[in-house]
Order: sequence, then C-alpha cells, then structure tokens
Amino acid sequence: PGTNTVEVVDAVKELIDRLRTEIPASIRLDLLYDRSISIRESVTDIKSTLFLAVCLVILVIFLFLRNLSATIIPSLALPFSIVGTFAIMYLLDYSLDNLSLMALILSVGFVVDDAIVMLENIIRHMEGGEGVLEAALKGSKEIGFTIVSMTLSLVVVFIPVLFMGGILGRLLHEFAVTISLAVLISGIVSLTLTPMLCSRFLRPPGTMRHGRFYALSEQAYAGMLKAYEWSLRKTLDHGLATLILSGLILVATVYLFIIIPKGFLPSEDTGQIIGFTEANQGISFEAMQKRQKEVAAVISEDPHVEAFMSSIGPSGSSPASNTGRFTIRLKSRNERDRSVDQIIQDLRPKLSAIPGIQVFLQNPPPVRIGGRLTKSQYQFTLQGTDLDALYRYAPLLEAKLRQIPGLEDVTSDLQIKNPQVNVEINRDKASLLGVTAQQIEDALSSAYSSRQVSTIYAPNNSFQVILELEPQHQMDRAALGMLYIRSSKGALVPLNALAKVSANVGPLTVNHQGQLPAVTLSFSLRPGVSLGEAVSAVQGAAWAMLPPTITTSFQGTAQAFQSSIKGLGILLVMAILVIYIVLGILYESFIHPLTILSGLPSAGVGALLMLLLFSVELDIYGFVGIIMLIGLVKKNAIMMIDFALEAQRKEGKTPAEAIYLGSLIRFRPIMMTTMCALLGTLPIAIGWGAGAEARRPLGLAVVGGLLFSQLITLYITPVIYIYLDKFQTKVRGKTRSPRLQKANDPA
Repeated sequence: PGTNTVEVVDAVKELIDRLRTEIPASIRLDLLYDRSISIRESVTDIKSTLFLAVCLVILVIFLFLRNLSATIIPSLALPFSIVGTFAIMYLLDYSLDNLSLMALILSVGFVVDDAIVMLENIIRHMEGGEGVLEAALKGSKEIGFTIVSMTLSLVVVFIPVLFMGGILGRLLHEFAVTISLAVLISGIVSLTLTPMLCSRFLRPPGTMRHGRFYALSEQAYAGMLKAYEWSLRKTLDHGLATLILSGLILVATVYLFIIIPKGFLPSEDTGQIIGFTEANQGISFEAMQKRQKEVAAVISEDPHVEAFMSSIGPSGSSPASNTGRFTIRLKSRNERDRSVDQIIQDLRPKLSAIPGIQVFLQNPPPVRIGGRLTKSQYQFTLQGTDLDALYRYAPLLEAKLRQIPGLEDVTSDLQIKNPQVNVEINRDKASLLGVTAQQIEDALSSAYSSRQVSTIYAPNNSFQVILELEPQHQMDRAALGMLYIRSSKGALVPLNALAKVSANVGPLTVNHQGQLPAVTLSFSLRPGVSLGEAVSAVQGAAWAMLPPTITTSFQGTAQAFQSSIKGLGILLVMAILVIYIVLGILYESFIHPLTILSGLPSAGVGALLMLLLFSVELDIYGFVGIIMLIGLVKKNAIMMIDFALEAQRKEGKTPAEAIYLGSLIRFRPIMMTTMCALLGTLPIAIGWGAGAEARRPLGLAVVGGLLFSQLITLYITPVIYIYLDKFQTKVRGKTRSPRLQKANDPA
C-alpha cells in the first residue's frame, strides 16, 4: 500500500532484464500482465486533453475580450494555478494519476473565472472614463468580496469528500485536494497579480484601434445583451410563473435521479481479459486438459489477442479440480478496432459452442474491491445454519437469476454433485485381522494423494518421487480391491475384506463465510444494463423465494455500490449544507444563500438529462460532476446578487431595480466564466484516448449541467431574489412591530 504502480513495474522489468542474462537460452521469460501500460497510455492522453482544454479556455477569453494583452492577463492564472498545485502535490507526496490529472483539467475551466471577473470589472470602470490605475484600484476593491465568496464556496463543496471513509474516500481524496488547491491559488492570483497586471498593461478604450472583427463581435454581443434585457423584463413581469417553473425543475431533478440507471465504477479498456472455465464435477485431469485446450484454440484464433496463459486445477480463486483460468493480453489500442467489452461479446458465442465446458470472460475492473475472485464480476452470497436448506434453495435462486434478461454468466461456487467413493471401515473385523484404521488411511493416501516418498538429486537438478496408482486405475472403482494392507502378523489383507465400498455424490468443497456455510452466486451484466438495475432485480428474486433462515448479502463491488449510493446522497446533502453555512457567514443572512443556491436543481436536471441522452450511467465520476456543479452554478448568482446588494445599500435602489441592473452588468462575466468552464470540460465529455470511458460521465454531467443552468439561472435567480427579499422584509417587519409598539407606549 502507498507504492506507485509504474515505479514498481519499472523496477520489476529491470530485474527481469537482469534475470534474462542469467537463465539458459532455452528458457524464455515474458511479461503477460502489465497494468502500467494502460496507466501510461491514460496519463499521456489526459496530458493531451489538458493542453486542449487550456487552448479552448484561452480562445474563449480572447473571443470575448478581443484584445491580446487583456487575454494574457487572466490566462496567466492558468500556469500559476497549475504549477502551484503541482508544487503542493509534491510536498504532500501525491502521485500524478488519472484522478489528479482529471482534477487539473476540470480546474482549467474555472481557475480563470476569478481573474476574468476581476478583469471585466476593471475594464468596465475604464470604459466609464476612469484611468487605468484608478480603475484597477476601484474595480479590485469593488469585486474583491465577490471573488472571495466564489472561491470559498467552491472549495467548501469538497470538504465532505475529504472526510469520507471507505473506498470512495480513498478514491476521491486526492482529487478533492488537487482541485481545491487549484481554486485557492487562482483566487489568490486574481486578487493580487491580476489587478497589478491590469494597471500595467491595459490601455484606455479610446487609445485602441479596432478592426472589423471587433466591430462585428461587439454588435453580436450587444444584440445578445439586448435580447437578454428584453426577455428578463418579461420574466420579471411574470414572476409567479417563473417560481412555478423553478418548482417543476426541482421535481424533475428528483424524478430523473430516481429513474436514471446507476453504476459504480465505469468499465475501462486496459487491454486485458480474465477468463474462467468450469467442467462437470468429477472430471479427470486429462479430460479437463483436453477441453481447456479447445478453449485455448478458439482464443488464439481471435485476431485481437496477442498472448494468453492457461492453467487448470485448484488455485487460490477456486479449490475445485474441474476449473481453469485464462489471462488474455490484447494487442495495443492502435492495432485493434474493437474494445475489450466488444471482444468479449465476440468470443462468447464461439466459446459456448464447445461441449462439456463453460467459459466465463470478464473485463478486469479498474479497482478490485473486496470479495473473492469469482467466475463472474459481481457476487451475491447466501448464508444459513441449515445446510440442507442452503443447498436446496441456492440452485433454485441460480436458475431464477438466469431468467433475468439483464444478467449473463450466472453461476455459483456450489459443487455438491461430485462423484465420490465412500470407504466404510469395519473396525471390529480389521482389529481381528490385525489392521488399524490408520494403516487403511495411509494406504489410500499413498494410492491417491500424490505422496512424495523420495527425492533424486542430479548434478544440476532434483526430482521428486511420487507414489500413486497408475493413471488408468485412478478413476476405476475396482482398483480399490487391488489394495492390500499388511497386518500385524505380516499377512497381506485386501481392502475389500476390511471395508465396505459404495459410490454416491457429495460436495467437492464446502465454503464458509463468517463461520457459517455459504454459497456465492456470481453474475455479470449484459451490455446496456446498469449495476443498480441488476442489484434491484437480484434482491427482488431473493426476497421472493428464500426462507427467513437464509440471509443474503452482496459482496465486493456490488456491496460497495450499495453503500456508495447511500454515501453519495449524504455527501450531496452535506455539500449543499456546508455551502449554505459558508454563504450565510459571508453575507450575514439566512435568505441570500437560498437565492444563490436556487439554481442547483436546474444544474441537476441538465446533468441527468445529458447522461440519459448519451445512455451513460450515473456512476461515481458522474456524481462527482454533479457535486462540482454545486460549486460552479452558484457563481452566476453570486455575481448578480453581490452587485444588487451593493446597489441597494449605496444607491438606494429597490430590490427589483438592483437585481435587474446587476443581471445586465454581470451578463458578460457570467457568459465568459460559463463558456470557459464549459469548453474546459468539453474534451472530457467528448471522451477520446485511453481511459476516456471512465472520465466521460463526469464531463457529460458538468457540460449538461452548465448548459441548462446557464439558461435558467439568468432568469430564475432575479425572480427568486425579489420574492425572497420581500419575504425577508415581511419577516423583519413582524419581528420589529411589537418592539416599536412597546417603545411608543406612554406607560
């Protein structure tokens, strides 16, 4: 634990290279499974995605500002934030992995937000006729509190993540720390470096000459602002309808969250396939070897397979002798046009046509969580003190699960039909003939247990001498009659004279879990079926047919999924609660934080609709995207409400006038920051390169949430601000009236 996979693999490869020089030329030493290959490919692709995200964000800034020097100023927040984050990650001894790099990609879209807001406010003062230095001082002072609010409220979203336990906490801890560091550093840069650069490099608007592109883009922006101004007036005139719409959006968020397919960790293409085989119970080693070779022949014919290893017999994952294993290495991504999951689906019908053996293939998960290594991906365990009831109902439930359309490779570890021979010793007769029970057991052990009786030493090697029956007699029950035991008187007594031999079937293995007999059913999912749907279906089938004496539980990944669904719901509530508390402290109000958070349902609707549109499950990464939206969406409301509160206090404007003016003045920075976050996340949402299938749910959730909430919050936030301000005024009036009456009482 705590070691780096790539470093360990490099050290092992170096050792293997040294071993190759020392072993004979007739021996070939190859690496079959190398997890670092997919890790290196994924990190390389994420670096390319990071570079693309940076370019897109800078392009957005330039298109809105249309000035090179003004574009450079907020863009400098990117290298400062990223380099500063790397420095602190190094001090914390963090690894540069997929999650930390993904955090940096996501941070690219909003570390420039604070600098953009600062720059835009300074430029607005310059356009009002103020000098560069005066505009920098006044603009930075005016917008400073807004930036602090935006930065802190985004960072505190990840506080609950830092205190999470279990596998989720370990997975997301470095992600949360990395993204929080980037945001904090960007906030510091925007409050210090950005105003200084503005005072040095910005020029007054009247001194700059603009080309045709500037004029056209200015007309386009003016048209957008005019359209927004007209539509905002209409929205404010129909405030009640807007409130009803916001309520419907909240209901839609809850409904979509209930119906959306839910997963845990997305499947990744690591270029590896794990396979398990199972034949009839009691099959001989030679017959099992023959069938395993037939499976190997089919696998070797697949053009996407580069190498594989095959083995049969008892192992750590299965003590049964009728099982086998495959480890398959595929060709690199650029040499094949099919993903791991597609190749598995291609192989299934070919392998199922082989008689006398079942083959189970699975794409190894990116993180293996608890549970035993079973023939299928997910485990469901039955336990009970009544062994007969357990063995009776387990096959019935297995048959029921096979009928569920979304499941495949349904199997179990229950093996109770193994042919066996019972040797019942007649102890009285054996005692009369001078033979002990221990002698009989030793004779059977020597004949059937591959007993080592000696070792032959050669100059360069050693050879074990194994005592056993000849292979042609090992499966012949009649061979027991040819076993003789020497009595205490020196006579050879046949086994048939000492014991009764009978044939029946019995358990090959008896598994236990928590000191109770247990049967584990395992299953995989068909393409397009979510883990949440499968878990519900399996639970429903178990509850419908199992007696109360048998307890059930999911194991491994399925168990972690169940606990994560509950944990993620708590995490979401805690994130919203923490933001509300922080905003309440910053604004010294119970009402204004509610206004700021009013846009969250629209972000949830957008994120969930986008996932449904692309048939992507809501998994761990998608849920992290929704949590990030909590921090991103409220930025728009903070910018509008800060201006409105300032206008009410200093200029005496009414709430309606203040929020209307704030919405128009903050329209440009809102559009800029949203577009930066949107395009910064777009490369993740598109999903290309190694490991893209894992990152895509997060990107889609953020892009969908930003698109929908950007449109909705521009209209809903002003309306809710006005209504909540009226409510606050009404409440204050009621609480103050008795005091005023008492103060004016002549008594």
